[in-house]
Amino acid sequence: MYREGKVPCSDKKNVAIIAGEASGDLHGSNLVKAMQRINPRIQFYGIGGEKLKEAGVKIVADSSDMAVVGLTEVLSKLGFILSVRRKLKRSLYEENPDLLILIDYPDFNLPLAKVAKKHGIKVFYYISPQVWAWRKRRIYHIARYVDKMAVILPFETSLYDEVDLDVRFVGHPLLDVVNMKFSRDDSIREFGLKDRGTIVGILPGSRESEVTKLLPDMIKAAVILKERISPVQFVLPLADTLNHELISDIVNQYSVDVTVITDNVYDVIGLSDIVMVASGTATLETALLETPMVIVYKVSPLSYFIGRIIINVDHIGMVNIIAGKKVVPEFIQNDATPENIANGIYDILSDAPRMDTIKRELSQIRGKLGLPGAAARAAELACEIID
Repeated sequence: MYREGKVPCSDKKNVAIIAGEASGDLHGSNLVKAMQRINPRIQFYGIGGEKLKEAGVKIVADSSDMAVVGLTEVLSKLGFILSVRRKLKRSLYEENPDLLILIDYPDFNLPLAKVAKKHGIKVFYYISPQVWAWRKRRIYHIARYVDKMAVILPFETSLYDEVDLDVRFVGHPLLDVVNMKFSRDDSIREFGLKDRGTIVGILPGSRESEVTKLLPDMIKAAVILKERISPVQFVLPLADTLNHELISDIVNQYSVDVTVITDNVYDVIGLSDIVMVASGTATLETALLETPMVIVYKVSPLSYFIGRIIINVDHIGMVNIIAGKKVVPEFIQNDATPENIANGIYDILSDAPRMDTIKRELSQIRGKLGLPGAAARAAELACEIID
């Protein structure tokens, strides 16, 4: 693991940062804040969402307009995405920043890294593309155009052993942000819930394309569970990338009450007895709060067909990948039916020993992710490059 040291980085600097998704916006904002603590004279511009904007980054394109899930789904936004990338390429010529920071999002980011390298701009990659899951040969492309990389999973450093690239494990940034603001009892009172019965959380994702695919089946699963569990309450934390009206329009089509909570996603997960959650960062957030879950994933048939060919992992949920085994159920594509989701949740809730085993397995995930302070360590690495 990278060890913290003194990094002067005191001169005025101009840094471009690209975070194309909600998780990147969160982690990027914490990286920006950590870099500004080292050097308050650094100025940032780039792609991100509300969190990067709040951190003081001049946003030239909103990441929420670019977020899609699935290989074919990107086609609907391809024109916009390419226009944004052209805009960023021009900015690298015109602004000539001291550093380009890329956060995951490889198909968009790697062409920008190539342009930056051509013009002598240093490139720092924070959060490696998932080369361990698919297209491993990208490591050669990354090594060619990236000056330094900070990875957040301990097994990722060895993936780059065969290339000449400075790669450091900094720990997982979620360790610093996944915390409940309230106790479970206080959360129940804060959100106007009843203090008895089962609470089921619903996390349909942070992108509109995810929500429209997954939320209807999740709500149908809630309808089934309402008939099998009494009393039961359903709670949905609204991601800040989503429109409340979109959620309401879907939920109101079904005969089940769902309490929608703005913000406070970690408190909602923490107070829930179990959650149904879209595959992605939220599965790891749920694991860190030691809340049992079932993972749901669905994309277009063509995306799924292509993914089956090129993706090489035994599990799709990050919590199961890190554990190296199936700790929680995964319902993927055609298996992601309301009946299967409801049965998966009911089976866990009705089996106390299994529930305890899942919680115990989830409690071990934290220890596999390094130590808190990932953003601070990554910030020092970034400042080393431009000092």
